[in-house]
Amino acid sequence: MEIKALILNCTLKKSSEQSNTRALIDVVTNIFDEHKIESEILTMADYNIELGITNEAVNDQDEWPMIFEKVKQADILIIGTPIWLGEQSSVAVKTIERLYGGSSLTNEKGQYLYYNKVGGVVITGNEDGAKHAARSLLYSLSHIGFTIPPNVDTYWVGEAGPGPSFIEAKGYKNDFTMQHAKIMAYNLMHFAKMLKEHPIPAEGNVIK
Repeated sequence: MEIKALILNCTLKKSSEQSNTRALIDVVTNIFDEHKIESEILTMADYNIELGITNEAVNDQDEWPMIFEKVKQADILIIGTPIWLGEQSSVAVKTIERLYGGSSLTNEKGQYLYYNKVGGVVITGNEDGAKHAARSLLYSLSHIGFTIPPNVDTYWVGEAGPGPSFIEAKGYKNDFTMQHAKIMAYNLMHFAKMLKEHPIPAEGNVIK
């Protein structure tokens, strides 16, 4: 069974720069690789994504439609974000807004487009706010149609105040974070396969 995972890294950095969020994302995608799950990571700061609540291009420079096509093909969608001022990044907020812009579209059964897709989040920071950001992002994904399996919020936060982030602090040695990365990967894979084999039936949820 072919399962595709798309990870949107909403760091404020370009892909050419070191990203703590990308480092934790890699822990999850390495597990996907072990189980033959095809995954693709897009660093959102590499693209020109305009403001708007629409799946269509806002102007000639807007690259969101290309990303949206990849979202439509994915079975698993993960939003990765750092924490700033206790919140997900502005790039993550903009990404959710653009996803929302496609939420009124329907699949071939007449259900909302994101039905039978599963969602999760990866969060890094050096202060508290991971659960707050996860709550916001996971609710947003659920609201627009994604299925949210249990325990799909993988995060790492260091001590309060300025200090080393995930890579420098060797967060990959944190048993809790590594265990949750594994749980997240397995639960996302399981639910994605389950929905692929047994999609949500088109009954009372068909959009008319």
